[in-house]
Amino acid sequence: MRRPLLCLADLRKRVCLVAAGVMLLAGFVHPATRVVAAENDRAEDVVRQGLDWLAATQSRRGSWSANESRYPTAMTALAGTALLMEGSTTTQGRYADAIRQAVDYLVSRSRPNGLIGDPTGDDRYTYGHGFSMLFLSQVLGEEEDARRRDELVRVLEKAVEFSGRAQTEAGGWGYVSAKDGNGFDEGSTTITQVQGLRGCRNAGIPVPREVIEKAIGYIHACTNPDGGVQYSSKGGGGRPAITAAAIACLFNAGEYDDTHVPRMMQYAEKHLGNIANNGFGHWHYAHFYYAQVMYREGGEKWSNYIAQIEKRLASEARKEGAGLSWPQGYIGPVYTTSTNLVILQLDRGLLPIYQR
Repeated sequence: MRRPLLCLADLRKRVCLVAAGVMLLAGFVHPATRVVAAENDRAEDVVRQGLDWLAATQSRRGSWSANESRYPTAMTALAGTALLMEGSTTTQGRYADAIRQAVDYLVSRSRPNGLIGDPTGDDRYTYGHGFSMLFLSQVLGEEEDARRRDELVRVLEKAVEFSGRAQTEAGGWGYVSAKDGNGFDEGSTTITQVQGLRGCRNAGIPVPREVIEKAIGYIHACTNPDGGVQYSSKGGGGRPAITAAAIACLFNAGEYDDTHVPRMMQYAEKHLGNIANNGFGHWHYAHFYYAQVMYREGGEKWSNYIAQIEKRLASEARKEGAGLSWPQGYIGPVYTTSTNLVILQLDRGLLPIYQR
């Protein structure tokens, strides 16, 4: 069973409440205590309303999609992961029904060759495949029904095999399999595959070590002298978003002492350390992974980072229907809302893939 951890947000709240109670007995509550408590309450309220919005916008089939009904597999897996991080499972909790329907939908998308998704309906289908492996592997650890566990194991075993076959000679992945994409690879889909594979391995699904080792070699080959990770093994220049994702990928692969990490961290901090910096592409994607890196760093780095990003995300959330969402351009609010909610719930420490 999942063992809830005392998250930093809860710890701050408890400390503030205890301090407030003591000072109230003395006839005084310090203004700073009231401010911190109010900020924590606001962050929790934003998370709850964001999750409520996701649950309310789920389709009858159990799926979510991006603008123009695109990326249904990827969006369903991302939204399901955000709901799962709240602490609900397929059988218990506020979002149990939504999670169970998301699982059913993704299982139904599993194809005989192991791909989770539909090449004709999922643009850049490796994204959906990778995010689905991550989500379903986290569900597997909490699934109590023996029949459903067996089904998830079969789906994930085949999914891992598909990822191995889809890997390019350079060790990365492209938007589609190596065969379908003529060997094209790029950083963001590579990170998605590795994180999904790590989730499977954590859940007891066999993952060939050589697949992970090739992926680590790919990241090394794409890392420039300044620490920036380039778009592809063919070039493309360093990208802050891909660099943050690559660090998270190495951490997921257990490469905490990788010799490339220090300069990659310096590059990422230069571009992403200032939350207000919008001078690069894919801000939400970049911080989706940079937040995971900062959370694993812990301590003052994480405390400072999460305080800043909570404030920014809370200010950008928009009231919509049953809750709150975050608007986003060409992909859409399901994507932005899901990734932001993952960031805001990392402190819960409930999913193995995101734990320190």
